This record gives sequence, C-alpha cells and structure tokens, in this order.
Amino acid sequence: MGQLVVGSREDHPCVSASEHGREVELPALWLRQHSPEETQRDGMTGQRLFDPHLLPTDLHLVRADLADGRLSVTFSDGHESVYESAMLLANLELSEGLPQPISWRADSGQPNVHRWTDLHDPAAELAAIGDFLTYGAIVFSDVPCVAGTILDVAARFGFVRDTNFGPVFDVRSIPNSTDLAYRAVPLSPHTDNPYRTPVPGIQMLHCLINETTGGLSTLVDGLAAVEQLRAEDPDAVELLATVPVRFRYRDATTDIVTVRTVVDRDHQGTVTGLNYSPRLDELPLMSDADTRRYQAARQRLAHLLASSEFQVRFLLEAGQLMMFDNNRVLHGRTSFDPNEGLRHLQGCYIDQDGPRTRYRVLSR
Repeated sequence: MGQLVVGSREDHPCVSASEHGREVELPALWLRQHSPEETQRDGMTGQRLFDPHLLPTDLHLVRADLADGRLSVTFSDGHESVYESAMLLANLELSEGLPQPISWRADSGQPNVHRWTDLHDPAAELAAIGDFLTYGAIVFSDVPCVAGTILDVAARFGFVRDTNFGPVFDVRSIPNSTDLAYRAVPLSPHTDNPYRTPVPGIQMLHCLINETTGGLSTLVDGLAAVEQLRAEDPDAVELLATVPVRFRYRDATTDIVTVRTVVDRDHQGTVTGLNYSPRLDELPLMSDADTRRYQAARQRLAHLLASSEFQVRFLLEAGQLMMFDNNRVLHGRTSFDPNEGLRHLQGCYIDQDGPRTRYRVLSR
C-alpha cells in the first residue's frame, strides 16, 4: 500500500506519493482538479462544478498537512481542500478499473460457461462479466430457444447497436444472400463490421437450433496471435499497427467505408485488438518493396489466426449464447450441410461500455 509524503520545494509545500519503491510528486494542478469539496463537485454525479482548464498555470500549494490518513491543503488561488489519502493513491494511474486481459490459445479450451438463469445473483453476474473482460469471450447456457430472447440477454449488459442488418440478424443458410455469413460455406477468423465507425464492440450469437454435424464455432484471441507475431517479427506488428487499409461493405442500398489499421493500440501503445476481415480490406498504394513487406506481415498473421494452436473449435448447442469482444476475439465457423437439418442462430451487437459499467457498479 502506498503512502503520501509532505515536503517542500522552492519555498512551497509539495506532496508526493511513495508506492512500489518509487516516489512521484503530485502537482498542485493535479491535486486541484481532484478536489472533492462540495463547492467543486456535484454530490450526485461527481462531475466538476468548475473548469480546471482555466486554472492558472503557476498554481502552487501554500499549505499542506497530513494526519490520520487525510491530506489538507490550501492552494495559491485560495481554495482549500481535504483529501482521503486512499482516494489520491487510487488515482495515481489512469486505470479504467477493469480486470487485466489475459491472452489464451487453443489449449485453453472453449470459453467459460455461465448459466443464464444464475445471473439474478449479483455475484454470479460479476463473475460472468469478469470472465468476459479478462478473456474476451464467454458462453451462456440455459438461454430459452425462443426467437428474440437475445435482446433480453443484450439488455442485461447494455444497449443494442442497430445496423443496416437490423437490431437482430438471423444466421442461417439463405441462397443468394448479401453476406457470406448467411451461406453454408466456412468462414475464416474475422472481426465483424470493420467498415463501420465505430466498429460494433461486442457481438452475441444465440443458437436456437443446430441439427447439423458441421457448423462448429471458431474463436481466436487476437491478443495472443499478435503476441506471437511480435515475438517472431516486431516490425510486422508495427506495420500492421501503422499502415491503414480501407474496409468497405456495399449492397443495393448500403455503401459503408472506413480507413483504419489492422492492429489497434491504445494511448499507451498496448495492443487492444484487431480490425480483420480479408473479404473486405483493400491495401493502400505503396512502393513495391513496402507492399511486399506489408503482405508478409499480414500473411503471417493470417497463418497464426488459422492455426490449430490458436483457434478454438466447439459446437454451440441449442440454448447456448456466446458473447465475445468483437475488437479482440475473432470468430468464424466450419462449413455445414444444410441438407442434414436446420441451423439457426440469432445475433446482435452492443457497445463495449455496457459490461464495463456493470462490472464497476457490481464491484462497489
């Protein structure tokens, strides 16, 4: 557990935090923006009642006292504030307050299964969401095999993202369909809708009936694949994270286009996922040498995503619903024979912030 330390610098008091063997100063401007006083923050929402962007750049402390786990300070603009030390220490990092992702490979087996009927228990719901945020995919069992039930599941975790396919889309064999997902052909690992802005964050697929021996669901952790690619060829990852490609979807009434990189990274440069759909992307015009280098990078990534070392295959049975991070976990399926029987799944999208919000609320 860290601790606060009061000292002095340039004839002014200063406050530092000591944690994990390192000491970092807490600037006056940083402390001022975190003021919890009722004149500075709304008690209901926690939103500020002042504009920290307008604080003077030369703001400094004129008093700082530390006692009984509380820091009391006075600023050069006259404002006084009292902080709980634990609150300041909890805000040292720009954390989102979520579990750290853990990458996985095929030997981890299919995603963890949670009973949908157990989610009335907050502890069971927290465990399910925790698994989802950690591994990027979970499966719910005992979901009623009734068309439209997927919307009830989606509503538990967020708001349905409507698209040109509708709020709910049916995945079954349809002759001459406008998307290969509606045919009996195999689908290689991909993320859905990389042509949209923003890309749908989470996908749900609910199996209503599956009477075929094929049509196995496949999942691949994009984080694990990129980790392997980086171990083999760091420059390949850099190319895929910096050279944008164009994704496009069109039919008789729709033409959606966006330009983005295959590998997504956050503000710290950490890989967060992929935008990946070989049926939909177009290379930018580059020199011949650069095009060959880029091709080698995406070719190796394709081999990793298709590898049995990374790709989990399992039968999604009637009454099961899988929920996966569409930015992180690539999905696909094996081919099936529609003459064997019916295979009908329903799908929908929700945004990433739904489960994340539930996790934080349930963790309070």
